[in-house]
Amino acid sequence: MPNKSFSLNINHKIKPFVKSIKVDSDKSQSIRSFLIGSISQNISITRNVLESEDVFSTIDCLKKLGVQIKKVKPQKYRIHGKGLGSLFAKKNLELNFGNSGTLARLLIGILSTTPGIEVKVKGDSSLNKRSMQKLILLMSEFGAEFLPKNKFKFPLKLISTEMPIGINYQAGVSAQLKSAVILAGLNSYGITKIVEKNKSRDHTENLLQKNSQAIKIKKGKEKIISIFGKKNLEPINVVIPGDPSSAAFYTALTLLNQKSILKMKDVGLNPTRIGFYELLKKHGANIKFKNKKKQNNEIIGDIIVKSSRLKKPIIASKNFYEKTTDEFPILFCIAALTKGVSIFKGIEDLANKESNRIKEMQKVLKQIGIKSIFSKNKLKIFGNDLIKIRNKKVKIPNLGDHRICMSSTILSLITGIKTKINNFETVKTSSPNFLRTIKSLGAKFEVAK
Repeated sequence: MPNKSFSLNINHKIKPFVKSIKVDSDKSQSIRSFLIGSISQNISITRNVLESEDVFSTIDCLKKLGVQIKKVKPQKYRIHGKGLGSLFAKKNLELNFGNSGTLARLLIGILSTTPGIEVKVKGDSSLNKRSMQKLILLMSEFGAEFLPKNKFKFPLKLISTEMPIGINYQAGVSAQLKSAVILAGLNSYGITKIVEKNKSRDHTENLLQKNSQAIKIKKGKEKIISIFGKKNLEPINVVIPGDPSSAAFYTALTLLNQKSILKMKDVGLNPTRIGFYELLKKHGANIKFKNKKKQNNEIIGDIIVKSSRLKKPIIASKNFYEKTTDEFPILFCIAALTKGVSIFKGIEDLANKESNRIKEMQKVLKQIGIKSIFSKNKLKIFGNDLIKIRNKKVKIPNLGDHRICMSSTILSLITGIKTKINNFETVKTSSPNFLRTIKSLGAKFEVAK
């Protein structure tokens, strides 16, 4: 069920804190665990699941496709796998992906090569604005059909192929597209081969890793993923770690606040997800990873953050994009409060997120008096560490973008600039405990319905 709309008002700076918190569970891995569990054999178990709107949309879609999913206790679920090619769509079935681009791309990957699927697919108003052209063209290579022809935004009708044949795919920066091809390839005849030059998130590969009959990965200068179709998948039994993307906001709050220390336990530290932390450490931020260990083919550990302004403006090359995709809005806030000109390159794909994150964050920064210029796929932010707050107010319209809502909250708590954020309920798509967590750190805010 959609959340009731509400706005958030912030009027006060946050005070120093020394705390230990548990961050919301990883959204990417939570969604993938349900999808892969559903097409595996027998019963899969997933624990410490993120119970957010995007994950609930995933469960709802899978149940409509005939998958039995039982909540055993809070954050623990039992998935009765149907096996490859066994999802079933009743006549005139409509699947609603909500706000989740991950769910949309990955489930369409599965359904495109599942025989007998004819289903209407759509998202919320935000997702329906996002182009699915790359996904549609890829799934068409497998033989799937999308109607109307040459329409690349939801709502659409998906008609699966009865005779899916594996494809060769040169992967780009999108882990979602790579995952869609992997999942489509699992139920295709022959071999699907994916060549990846630049590393992107590999949670899908990690979850499938024990199925050596279905997936083989060769690492070298290029990563080559070979999917051998029509091989039964073993059930999964996983514990989802904390989300490093959610942890990024509390990291920024601690770094920019005075005399503060924060410990975040059992956070996912997958090398493809920690670009935000690597970039800040490179620029002088006091961030440490402790108690690292491997769990379900994923690296997890504790993140310790201490107050520390950056020693120099942020310079982010395009190589950081894949490992920092979700954290750019909060990075832009850190850059705005760091003296000097920060430069972010290779970020054009941010224009096709829940909102145009480049343009919308520029609007936010302009309201606090920070100049920024975007041209030739490069954003320059002219930071100021002595920002004046008098007579300044920030207002965030309804963008349907959780990352911008959360980034604006942190910006307000650090500067003390009065801020009103409309439709804050969108944060529940990824971080349902965000307000509870910042309140535990001492943040003061008002909720207006």
